[in-house]
This record gives sequence, structure tokens and C-alpha cells, in this order.
Amino acid sequence: MKRILITGSNGLLGQKLAVLLSRGSDYELFLSSKHESSVFEEGEITYRQLDITNRNDVRRVVDELQPQFVINTAAITNVDQCETERELAWNVNVAGVENLAIASKLVGAKIIQFSTDYVFDGKAGPYDEDARPNPLSYYGRTKLASENVLRTSGNPFTIVRTMVLYGVALRTRVNFVLWLIHELEHGKTVRVVDDQYGNPTLADDLAYAVLKIIAFDREGVYHIAGSELLSRYEFAVKLARHFGFDKKLVTAAKSVALKQPAPRPLRSGFITLKAETQLGIKMSNVEQGLTIVKNQLGATKKKFVDAAPIPGKHG
Repeated sequence: MKRILITGSNGLLGQKLAVLLSRGSDYELFLSSKHESSVFEEGEITYRQLDITNRNDVRRVVDELQPQFVINTAAITNVDQCETERELAWNVNVAGVENLAIASKLVGAKIIQFSTDYVFDGKAGPYDEDARPNPLSYYGRTKLASENVLRTSGNPFTIVRTMVLYGVALRTRVNFVLWLIHELEHGKTVRVVDDQYGNPTLADDLAYAVLKIIAFDREGVYHIAGSELLSRYEFAVKLARHFGFDKKLVTAAKSVALKQPAPRPLRSGFITLKAETQLGIKMSNVEQGLTIVKNQLGATKKKFVDAAPIPGKHG
């Protein structure tokens, strides 16, 4: 039986992983985040409060639970916040990974770490795993630094780069898709950039890919993202059409017009052939992913898009 610790388990990807792995009889699962309690029912899955920036706490929790795998989903992913709050971004996205790497090495645990297309400059996408990183933003620099922490740690590791992650979960921060649904549902006009390209990725698919990484004990770097490459604007129009909203509410804008603090890679995207062949996965396209989101929203009594997000930026 594989012992698995998920950090940042109250977030979107953390929850998807927890639900998926808890169904398997081959796994003994432990959850942690910086929040006092888990979003799951008390006692359902073993939970420990853990701030990954606290080295002593990380050492204590990892030593207590003795995991064989540490899946780190804790991060600050707000790109503009990382640009303006650099010390916090570094502490969570880099120093936090260092803390996990040190503690994991002592118990012989493998780390699965998530990274991003923002490690690239977006001038020559879509990218494969061998493409040379050149981050434009501080967020991208922290995620590349966290990759390098693992490369020099002596730990066995897998780095999963992904992008434009979306999905439905309990009391998480609103992602691009849920934000769009909320705004369009209320008849609000949204400005969406038409010069940023990427692969929208369903969180459920990404969690399943991680399951395969564990099952096959794969190491190294994998690009895992949705099967369709398109602009954020094209994505938003498809969503409006899929959910029956007025497409005229979606207006196109250029990235420079939004005057965001952090620069974005424009022509991004991933080539996912390595993941598809080595993990045996097939990622959803936009229509398939939105159908799953629509079904999940419809199956719940509460509207996730209106739910109060859990306080905090990295759990």
C-alpha cells in the first residue's frame, strides 16, 4: 500500500487528487493545508494543518506520517500577486518546496511538484519538455526555481507542468471558468484577452494523470494540459455558447490594455505527446471539459461560484 501526503489539499487540484486517490484500495492517504480544518468531513481522511513555509512543521508532519509520495499542490498561483508580493511568493513557491524536499529525503519520499507554462516566454509555443525556460514574470521565476530545487535535491521527483487549470470544488478560489460562469450568468460584460494562447486543463484530468504517474512510478518532467490550444477569448466564447449565455457579453481585449502588473507568455501551449504515450492518458478538449463542469455544477445543491472562498493564498 502506497502512503501519500497531499499538501495544499483544500485547493482545487488538491481536492480532485484527494477524491480520486481515496477511492483506491492501494493508497493510504493523508491531507494537509495551512487551514485549520479540511474541506472534507472530519475523520474521513487523516488531516494535518501544515504551512509549508515552516521548515520545522514540515519536518514534524512528514516524519510523523512517513509518506512514500508527497504531492505538493500548495502554491501562490496569483500571477500579479507574485509580482507585487515577491517575498511571500518566494517563501511559498520556492522555500516551501525546499522544506518539503529536505523532509522527504529523510524519509525516502518521492515528490510530485506542479509547475507552469509561465516558465517560458511565450514566443515559440507550444512547448515540449525539452524547450528552454525563460520566464517573464516573478511567478514564472519562482516556479522555475522550485523545479531546480528538486533537480539538485537528490530526491526522486516528478515535475508536472500544466496551465489554465479549471474545475469545480468546495470553497476554493474562483478559477477562470467559474469566474466567467458567474459573470455571464449575471449578465455582466467580460473583457478577455485574445492574444494569450494556451491549453485549458480540466483539474479532474490532471488528477488522473498524477494517479498514472504514481501507478507507473514515473520520474522527470511532464507537460500535461488539455488537448485544445486556443486563446482565452476563444475559450470564453466557447464557454458562453456551451452554457447558453449571450456571447455578446464576451469582448476581446489585448493583454497590454489590461495593464496587469505581471507580463504573460502570449504564444504558449504544451505538446503533451510524452505524457500521452508514457502515462496512457487522453486529455479532454474544451467541449468535453465544460460538459463535465456543467454536470458537476448541476449535481450540487450549492453554487460553487457563489461559495465563500477559504481565506488565504497558498493552500
